[in-house]
Amino acid sequence: MAAPDFYYAVNATFRFLHETYGEEALIAYWEAMGEEHFAELSQRFQAGGLEAVEAYWRDFFAEEPGGEVEVNRTGSQVQIAVSHCPAIHHLRSNGRDIMPLYCRHCHHVSSVIARKAGLGFELEGGGGSCHQVFSTKEGG
Repeated sequence: MAAPDFYYAVNATFRFLHETYGEEALIAYWEAMGEEHFAELSQRFQAGGLEAVEAYWRDFFAEEPGGEVEVNRTGSQVQIAVSHCPAIHHLRSNGRDIMPLYCRHCHHVSSVIARKAGLGFELEGGGGSCHQVFSTKEGG
């Protein structure tokens, strides 16, 4: 079950860490999330390959209200086309001041998750719309 109001806490946490400790500390926090909090997910991706990556993100975005996201697996990649990010949508629709670096967490967290799973990861875009690619090392 999704809890979109959690995005308020995430946004506030990112802002606090950035304002109190700086950008390097915020990035270290995101990387630690990828290493520690998402360690099981990296293991699942490593064991299940791109099929597990596709299933996870398809299920994840199906539970998130307010998003428009397509998840497709082709050959050596899982492509995630986010045309309307559920987090950014929720924050904007409720008049929240979005922490300027908010979208960068996806890059840092997912890069660590992918690396630990033996996969590649790329992200382009931000501000509520992006394109993410998880790939096998041969296809990345």
